[in-house]
Amino acid sequence: MSESAAKSMSRREFLRNTGRMAAASALAGVAIPHVHAAEDNTIQVALVGCGGRGTGAAVNAMEVPNGHAKLVAMADVFEDRLNSSHNSLKERPAEQFDVPEDRKFAGFDAYKKAMDCLRPGDVAIFATPPAFRWVNFAYAIKKGLNVFMEKPVTVDGPSTRKLFQLADESVKKNLKVGVGLMSRHSRALQELAKRVHDGEIGDIILQRGYRMHGPIGFFASPPKPEGISHLRYQVRRFHSFIWASGGNYSDFYIHIIDHQGWMKNAWPVKAQALGGRHYRGDSVDQNFDVYAVEYTYADGTTFLFDGRCMTGCQNIYSSYLHGAKGMAIASKEGDCGMPSSTYKGQNPVRSDMIWESKVNPDEDNPYQNEWNDLIDAIRKDKPYNEAKRGAEASMVSSMGRMAAHTGQIITWDDILNCEHEMAPGLDNLTEDSPAPLLPLPDGKYPVPQPGIVKNREY
Repeated sequence: MSESAAKSMSRREFLRNTGRMAAASALAGVAIPHVHAAEDNTIQVALVGCGGRGTGAAVNAMEVPNGHAKLVAMADVFEDRLNSSHNSLKERPAEQFDVPEDRKFAGFDAYKKAMDCLRPGDVAIFATPPAFRWVNFAYAIKKGLNVFMEKPVTVDGPSTRKLFQLADESVKKNLKVGVGLMSRHSRALQELAKRVHDGEIGDIILQRGYRMHGPIGFFASPPKPEGISHLRYQVRRFHSFIWASGGNYSDFYIHIIDHQGWMKNAWPVKAQALGGRHYRGDSVDQNFDVYAVEYTYADGTTFLFDGRCMTGCQNIYSSYLHGAKGMAIASKEGDCGMPSSTYKGQNPVRSDMIWESKVNPDEDNPYQNEWNDLIDAIRKDKPYNEAKRGAEASMVSSMGRMAAHTGQIITWDDILNCEHEMAPGLDNLTEDSPAPLLPLPDGKYPVPQPGIVKNREY
């Protein structure tokens, strides 16, 4: 089906299936009911950002049991990634995948073209570098689309303020929004949160989180090669650049930061931190190799987080809670690795175990669970919007990162009201736009200088 034909059918079926009054309300920017549109009961999906995360999210969408979700459009800045993702998905059944060449879009405006293929009530997936989240989200709200967006959803104070505003707009329009903080959809962590909130280990007095392993992703970047602009280079290697992703701190560490805030049922109000660069060679990225952050909640409770990306060091990747009456293992290994467990003492020994999670095999994948939950909310028109919480988790991550990068104590208000917008004007970005970050004369990009640059990160 051509793009124009899809749009025509979209409008016609939307009016027929949801009623003229509901359609008029949606188009006027009021409330959108459960419009999963078409007579075949299919939810159409557009993928914006076709790297590994985006491709994985598209697979999860298509594999929702009885979800009837079909991928119909794809977009990416980079044509090779678009084609690679398309090639990995194109053998799926026709009822799950229908993306012909004229619904594959490349370039900085491709996100609009992909979403233009959808109908109100369909779903857009955003797996672009996090800096573009508010840009993509704003267009989805304008189109009346439900959304699944990868984490983080903001990278600095100005983008967080934008996301909060967009989150409010999406709630008013009754849009369903999922955020890829999959720990919240781990059935083990859901049970642990209930037990902790019910007082099983007493008042939380200390939390600990660790993600320490060797370099992964685009944590480090060599000098820019010839034949690619600084803009494209930074978007391609987004983990290396704070404006694009919040750096490795925000992108790698947000899951543990998020689920510890959930367990505490609060967000930290300030952070102090250490961090540094060690074996960098000719790397031109902005990341620190190590971070040690002490978050503090309003009641004085401390959350200690350590992150490290260094070869040859001890790998530790887990999270813990200590309460007045006992302790808990939240994630045994990874971002939300099962089993979770509670203990009556401060040592996690089996003789002191109170509870250990047991999850049905069909619900042991939190990545699939979050999609099952989102599609269920769309089908049944249940309240479901994770955008505000996703922005809060992203901002708390940025708070710890900024504390390390400036050498200052950074509060919730400090990061929220920080005026350093790292990448202004992303909604008007083109191939000819200058990169948000320009190199120094030695070819390297500016890096944080704790104690020297105190009111911004670089």
